[in-house]
Amino acid sequence: MSLKKQLDGVKTIAIVGLSDKPERYSYKVASYLQSQGFRIIPVNPNITHVLGEKAYPDLLSIPKDTKVDLVDIFRRSEEVLAHVREAVERGDVKTIWMQEGVVNEEAKIYAETKGLEVVMNFCLMIFHKEKHQSNVNA
Repeated sequence: MSLKKQLDGVKTIAIVGLSDKPERYSYKVASYLQSQGFRIIPVNPNITHVLGEKAYPDLLSIPKDTKVDLVDIFRRSEEVLAHVREAVERGDVKTIWMQEGVVNEEAKIYAETKGLEVVMNFCLMIFHKEKHQSNVNA
């Protein structure tokens, strides 16, 4: 799948490692995505709510009747595989997105063998802004 199609049909984004601190990059990205019409689901065991949304300690704690289209990961690279395994176990996630600076080849290969699309080391907000800008100029 081409990178341009990564967000086609995406409505709900679980953001792993989302901080409730407005100065943190994860908060800025989540706030931007929310402003663009995406539903964000915070995944962080250390907070209860952020940006008006209930936070969950892990991906498997998100209610099954809530469809998660994409998982955006703000964690250290070595911690990504556990989250990818949870995303696969959920069964509804189509795309794993590892933010800029997050690279885990083992997690990428695992997700791809389970049929998920994977983007590594690229900011979802920057991608969305560039895609939206190119659509406006088209």
